[in-house]
Amino acid sequence: MPENKFSILLKYVAPVVVAGNVVFVLWILYNGINEGFAGTNIEKISYVTLMMLLLANAIIIYRKQSD
Repeated sequence: MPENKFSILLKYVAPVVVAGNVVFVLWILYNGINEGFAGTNIEKISYVTLMMLLLANAIIIYRKQSD
């Protein structure tokens, strides 16, 4: 079955998206370490949730790309 142009584009864009997600997670971690993880409980929960979603997104994209 021939691949359409969109799936070919996604094949090349997926690694960039994964790398962007990982860099963003590292940036959030760096800022948290720099500030001593200070903040309200709601802020801490939202940061952890955001990081888990970004990592899950990166894992899913990476697995779909390798199939």
